[in-house]
Amino acid sequence: MTIDITGLPPERIGFAISPLAELGLALHALSEPGHHPGLHGWVTATAASLKPDLADRLHEAEFLWRNTFSDVFMPFAGIPGWDGTPGSTLAEDLALLDRLPDERFASAALEFTCSSLYSVKTPSPLHDPAMRARALEMAAVRGPRQVEFAERLLSDPASVRAWLRRLFADCEEAFFADTWQRIRVQLAADARHKAEILRRKGLDEAVTSVSAALSLDEGGTRISVDKLTEGRTTATDPEPGAGLTFVPTSFGWPHLMVLHAPGWRPVIHYPVHGPELPSPASVEILKLRMEALAHPMRMRLCRNLARSPYTTSELADSHGITAPEVSRHLAVLKKAGLISTRRRGRYVLHQLDLTVVARLGSDFLEGVLR
Repeated sequence: MTIDITGLPPERIGFAISPLAELGLALHALSEPGHHPGLHGWVTATAASLKPDLADRLHEAEFLWRNTFSDVFMPFAGIPGWDGTPGSTLAEDLALLDRLPDERFASAALEFTCSSLYSVKTPSPLHDPAMRARALEMAAVRGPRQVEFAERLLSDPASVRAWLRRLFADCEEAFFADTWQRIRVQLAADARHKAEILRRKGLDEAVTSVSAALSLDEGGTRISVDKLTEGRTTATDPEPGAGLTFVPTSFGWPHLMVLHAPGWRPVIHYPVHGPELPSPASVEILKLRMEALAHPMRMRLCRNLARSPYTTSELADSHGITAPEVSRHLAVLKKAGLISTRRRGRYVLHQLDLTVVARLGSDFLEGVLR
C-alpha cells in the first residue's frame, strides 16, 4: 500500500490524537477480543459492566467496527476544506462527524458492503440506483441486521446519523470517558514525540519511528506500508485539503490501518508499541519462512536442527540425500532467517533458530491482521 506525497510541504504532515478513532478500536476489541490478547482484562471488565440496552445497540451496528474499520470514526479526514485536525474531545469529534457530507457518511457506513470498491471513486448509493442495489445485495449476503441498517441508511441517512451519534455518546458515558482519560496522556505524548522527530530529523526518521512496517522511498515522494492489502492514495489531493495525518492508538495492535478512500485525506492509524511488543516481521519475510517450511524434506531437516547443531554431511548421511541437496535446502532456510550458522574448527554447524520459529504463529496472525 502506498501514499504519494510528492511535493507535499512538511507542515501538511501532522500527528494528532482522536477520541472517536480510539473509540472505534475499543469497540473492535470488545467485538473481537481474540485479535487483542493483551486487552483481555479490559474487555472482560468492560463487557461485564455494559447495560443490556447498550450491549444490544452495539450488537446492532458491530459490523461497522468488527469486520471492517469504518471511516465514520475519522470524519476529520473527509470534510472538504478541513485541515485534517481531529477533535480534542469526543464531543468535538462527533461535531466533525455531523459536518461530514451525507454522501461520504453513507459510503463510509456502508463500507462493509463494498470493501472491494474501497479504493475506487464510485457514485453515491444515496443517488445512484445501481450502487444502491449493489449495497443492498451485498448487505443481504452479510445478514438481516446489515440489510435493515443499509435500508434505513439509504432511505433516511439523517436518522441513522442521529442514532449512531447517540450510540457513541452513550459509550462515552458508560465506559469510554474513563478509558480515554487513562490513555490520552500516553497517546498525546507519543504524538508530540513523533512530531518532534519529524521537525528535527525529517520524515524518514519519523516514518521509521511510527512502525517498522512503514518506509519512505529514496526520493522522499512515497510512503509504503507493508500490508497484505493493496491500495494507493495521494496526500496531495486538494479536495479534502492536501496533507497526511498520523494518529496513534493504544487499542490498535496488531492492526496498522491506512485510510485511503478517494477524496479523503490519508490517515495512518498506528499502534503505540510497548517494550513488550516485538517489531513486526515484513510480509515478504513471513512468506519466505512459510514457503521454506512447506517443503517436506526441509521439515525433516528442521527436526534434526531443532535438537542440536549439524553439519551438512551429517544431515546428508542421516536423510540419505547428497550434500549438495542439503546445502540447497539449508540456503533456503537461511535466506528465510530460520537457521543460524557457526564454524567450529573445520566444521560448519547449522541450527534452527527456535525463537524465530516460535514466533511464526503470531507473526502470521499479525501479518494478516495488520
